[in-house]
Amino acid sequence: MLYNLLQMTDQWLDSAGLYSVLQVLYQREFRAFSAVVLAFFIVMVFGKRMIRWLVKLKIGDCAEFDNDQLNALMKNKENTPTMGGLLLVGSIVVTTLLLADVFNRYVHLILAVIIVFAAVGSADDWLKLVGTRRDPGSRDGLLSWEKLLFQLGVGFIVGYFAWKLTGDSQAAKSLTLPLIRTYEPGLETLTLAPNVIILPAIVFIGIAAFLVGGMSNAVNFTDGLDGLAPGLMMIASFAVMVLCYIAGSPDLAGYLLMPYVEGSAELMVVAGASAGACLGFLWFNAHPAQVFMGDTGSLPLGGMLATIGIVVRQEFLVVIIGGVFLIELGSSFLQTTCYRWTKGKRLFRCAPIHHHFQYKGWSESQIVVRFWVIGVILAMLAIVSIKMR
Repeated sequence: MLYNLLQMTDQWLDSAGLYSVLQVLYQREFRAFSAVVLAFFIVMVFGKRMIRWLVKLKIGDCAEFDNDQLNALMKNKENTPTMGGLLLVGSIVVTTLLLADVFNRYVHLILAVIIVFAAVGSADDWLKLVGTRRDPGSRDGLLSWEKLLFQLGVGFIVGYFAWKLTGDSQAAKSLTLPLIRTYEPGLETLTLAPNVIILPAIVFIGIAAFLVGGMSNAVNFTDGLDGLAPGLMMIASFAVMVLCYIAGSPDLAGYLLMPYVEGSAELMVVAGASAGACLGFLWFNAHPAQVFMGDTGSLPLGGMLATIGIVVRQEFLVVIIGGVFLIELGSSFLQTTCYRWTKGKRLFRCAPIHHHFQYKGWSESQIVVRFWVIGVILAMLAIVSIKMR
């Protein structure tokens, strides 16, 4: 919004002698890193107030697991306020509206994803607190198929609009795989490489639905220990800022032989806002946590990460960057599958896998920091692999 106001008042500001000072807002890099700082301070300023409000409403976590040992491990988290994702999402949305180009269609798309997923997550969190329609004494929230239907539905919508926004650009419809070049190297104009794969609309949309549904679920499954999900999401957000910067620059995308997607660089501001908001949230979510993000925060964060990957045509790199999230999701899937097929045998002592390490005697802080380390390594591998084409 500030960027758009500057555009509309160029002449007046120039006559007042202020244009030379404010023209720094034209630089996406400045606005992206300013978004980190602004989102961080919004969370820090309103964090305590949000926690007091949630406590007043008695919105506390009382999760029950089908395992007495795990219930004992997690007992100290009882009555900790949840739905702190409202603060996270609010900070990201406000920061984006202030610092991003509000006329950019990709910004519209990602804000819609964040808000819709936050609404779905809030409904799930609220139903867990007040009881579901099936059983007033239950705390199960939305049914699994209901949540999955919402996630896949949003994914289909993301895929459809991302496809439409690419226009006539073939590169923005391409499938980017490791070591596969999008453009012919050494040419002044961006000429597609002969082996580049252009996705038909149905495949493009299908991949988008799968990634959005999977990543939003994955971040949700990871949000089980103090500081784990927001710390990993902060790392991932900084990594996708780099992807947006490359994809939105024709010169840099051509040099690195990656797809150029016009307008996608503006998503750097959204990624920066996410990084700053998660960093601020860690202040209150670090062990012992004063507040949890709940589904209200985890679903929109995962959906945002997947949407950015789809827009900049880097689904594979986003899978690497969010590798810890997907490992958490995969461990739960494998545990459930193994239990059903073997009639009671378990692959892990408990799933998601962070609880498995709790059973092995790792402290909560050890698990969180070690998973952060893995997240940093995966993010670096993804960025380094860009040059290997």
